[in-house]
Amino acid sequence: MARGINKVILVGNLGNDPDTKYTQGGMAVTRISLATTSVRKDREGNSQERTEWHRVVFFGKLGEIAGEYLRKGSQVYVEGEIRYDKFTGQDGVEKYTTDIVANEMQMLGGRGGGEGGGGYADRGERPQRSAPPRRDFGGGGQPPRNAPAPAAAAPAAGGFDEFADDDIPF
Repeated sequence: MARGINKVILVGNLGNDPDTKYTQGGMAVTRISLATTSVRKDREGNSQERTEWHRVVFFGKLGEIAGEYLRKGSQVYVEGEIRYDKFTGQDGVEKYTTDIVANEMQMLGGRGGGEGGGGYADRGERPQRSAPPRRDFGGGGQPPRNAPAPAAAAPAAGGFDEFADDDIPF
């Protein structure tokens, strides 16, 4: 078997403003504290909320974008991987940390200022392009014989490469 999978997906709100620092090489490293809340019912039927706090780290261009556009209270979607580290503190005691190293980020919602909507990934260095809608014909991905041919896609807005449905492999 090949490799394992280490993938984390979080949707939550920032508990503080991003903290951006730069390495000696000039790479941005931005840290945020992200709260996720889940709700469940107890035996008596009362709603019980539980909030978890996650340490999220963004590197490079994604770190610059997160530091510039995210603010305390912002809602954000983050994809990344979980990373455990161990270090010895100044007092000689071993300490452990758990971080989410983000490789994708999507700003959600708004706080009245029109925020939200931008999707970013560290490998593309620019906003993510949304994939065209998939056509589901319910037959293993194959259209029925009498189905009309798909129409050409409308030109994409925002200056990204334009393509027609014929260029899509599904």
